[in-house]
Amino acid sequence: MNYSMGEFDVAVVGGGHAGVEAALSAARLGCKTVLFTISLDQIANLPCNPSIGGTAKGHLVREIDALGGEMGKAADKCFIQSRMLNRGKGPAVHSLRVQADRTRYHEYMKKACEKQENLEIKQAEVSEIITENNKITGVRTKLGAEYKVKAVIVATGTYLKGKIHIGEQSFESGPDSALPSTLLSQSLIDNGIEIRRFKTGTPCRVHKRSIDFDAIQRQDGDEEIVPFSFETDKENLENQVSCYISYTNAETHKVILDNLHRSPLYSGRIEGVGPRYCPSIEDKIVRFADKERHQLFIEPMGLDTDEYYLQGMSSSLPEDVQRDFLRTIKGLENVEIMRPAYAIEYDCCDPVQMKPTLEFRQISGLYGAGQFNGSSGYEEAAAQGLVAGINAAKKIQGKDELILDRASSYIGTLIDDLVTKGCADPYRMMTSRSEYRLILRQDNADQRLTPIGYEIGLISEERYEKLKIKVEQVEKEIKRVKKLNIAPSEEINEFLVEMGTSPLSTGCKLADLIRRPQLGYDMLDRFDDSRPLLDSEVREQVEVQIKYEGYIPKQLEQIEAMRKMESKKLPEDLDYKTVYGLRLEAVEKLNRQKPQNIGQASRISGVSPADVSVLLVWLEQQRRAK
Repeated sequence: MNYSMGEFDVAVVGGGHAGVEAALSAARLGCKTVLFTISLDQIANLPCNPSIGGTAKGHLVREIDALGGEMGKAADKCFIQSRMLNRGKGPAVHSLRVQADRTRYHEYMKKACEKQENLEIKQAEVSEIITENNKITGVRTKLGAEYKVKAVIVATGTYLKGKIHIGEQSFESGPDSALPSTLLSQSLIDNGIEIRRFKTGTPCRVHKRSIDFDAIQRQDGDEEIVPFSFETDKENLENQVSCYISYTNAETHKVILDNLHRSPLYSGRIEGVGPRYCPSIEDKIVRFADKERHQLFIEPMGLDTDEYYLQGMSSSLPEDVQRDFLRTIKGLENVEIMRPAYAIEYDCCDPVQMKPTLEFRQISGLYGAGQFNGSSGYEEAAAQGLVAGINAAKKIQGKDELILDRASSYIGTLIDDLVTKGCADPYRMMTSRSEYRLILRQDNADQRLTPIGYEIGLISEERYEKLKIKVEQVEKEIKRVKKLNIAPSEEINEFLVEMGTSPLSTGCKLADLIRRPQLGYDMLDRFDDSRPLLDSEVREQVEVQIKYEGYIPKQLEQIEAMRKMESKKLPEDLDYKTVYGLRLEAVEKLNRQKPQNIGQASRISGVSPADVSVLLVWLEQQRRAK
């Protein structure tokens, strides 16, 4: 028997990282929002590695914060170790990563949702979306509760028909043995949504007392800690734990290969497609047979637990085999497994069914976010959840929806890749995916996106004004160092030689010295008597912008050309069979994905440069005909 439980503007299905950001953003924009989760104890759970950020993922977290999302603030409050990756390379690929306290992170996000005005949280399994004339009208739970809503955001993570595999054993389950969502898939299929099967995995958890820390390499956090959120006070940040590194060996590989027939991955019992860039240990050993060893990171799960996580060692082998191969690894000879590793299969959609707003084309008011969209990772999920929540709210309020292009952000690149190129396996963000990464650095995420967050309504007036002051200070200081003359002297030449760069024979501008690879803005402090007292973020921007000055104009030219193509809009109701000259494959792909503009069309797999030329000619003919 069905019964009514009220009316809401937005329903968010799933309380993981995508669902939390979606629900918070929709509620903060004034929409009456309801967040459904299988379990209140699973809100913003970290079921795999308890870490936030990493290569390219750190960019996403800073962009989420710059737009007004919550993930960066939560990570700053709950981290126990912080490291900036790729410091030996240029600023474009610097990426922040923190080890988070798993329990504290969940508690922080649960409290953020509980305290949020306009947001109600329900522990329930959504079994059905209700539509009329291809438009969302409500949702129904497994218990028969019906909620009238105007928009639904599906953010089911790995819960949707989740199935766990450990060796020969398999059973229906969400991550961490939580209940799966078993009914919603069929409702989505009945509404014309194409569903497929992906797979991911997580390593086992082991007991701290069974690790020989003296036998393995220690990895400490950075002395100078950079926060994720542009609003976090740096003074109160400190590392509290160390992580550790060990390696597999020939004996480890032999144990795994001898038991490969017991892995569901190789016996054929796993149907889902696994992640290309985060394979299981058995997959690594088979695919990279020439490698003598593989690295693993031994990381604490939190301050109040003795559980440790073995990053890089996900597996679907039986528990006894997991124990046997782990005990061949240095430092783990007496390891005690607390939770075995497992593979998990789950249902997700093909994201090419969506617009860049993350709304499905075939159902008005239905949005997707996170692993339901075919991506992997907490950060990718949170970024999509934020955008889906913003766009659901904007659509309900009759406002222009938010579309971030590839030149604006890693978030824009992520979403564009998903909705135009699709993904054959779980999609992971990497710096190499962005052709504009010199401009899309993590250090300038606030300058790129905070004005957008302010315009949307997720950034406060106070924060926006602080950003404007920062930008002014950066511009003013860059002008000053470009004008300031540095005369040759014995003192400065000794310093330059010591730093491995050539001495001065004539005077030069301070900016010219900052540009040298061996030097930086802060290092030249003693030769700059007129230097103003500036915040570290301002000083960083001065240095990075001066060093990148020669490269940025070329990227800006590329961006201008890209945006020129994006400005050439294509009709949403265009039947590409009527466009003479297009190849059959292009017609099929274009009719399926309905690109919004020429730029998006050009990035669809199967659409050639010749097809793009045909579309440009067709658009010009239409313009002249009008």
